[in-house]
Amino acid sequence: MKTILNVIWLVLSGFWLFLAYLLAGLLLCITIIGIPFGIAAFRIGVYALWPFGYTTVERRDAGAPSCVGNVLWLVLAGWWLALGHIVTGIALCVTIIGIPLGIANFKLIPVSLLPLGREIVRSDRPFTQSW
Repeated sequence: MKTILNVIWLVLSGFWLFLAYLLAGLLLCITIIGIPFGIAAFRIGVYALWPFGYTTVERRDAGAPSCVGNVLWLVLAGWWLALGHIVTGIALCVTIIGIPLGIANFKLIPVSLLPLGREIVRSDRPFTQSW
């Protein structure tokens, strides 16, 4: 079922969201200071490309720098990416088939707003460390 949902997701919205994250990552990587934010955008972009079967968990070792980074991310890219998730989520919820995809889009909003200090893991192993 995850594979079917991922393929439908990829066709309807995943590819376009991936391109948005890719563009945001490239723009953020222009400066040396923005490289960590660009890497976060690339990581979330891959998650937005194939989201079913994965989830996000908080990293226990994330501290004050990730909090400050999240504030900067919110201003630089997070707001616009979250707005993209809201628009595509509403558009997908118009049809009955698109409702699960729209809900998945709404679940991506928190990670698009505050990505630092979070880790993307498989849904069947949300509490394992991926070192």
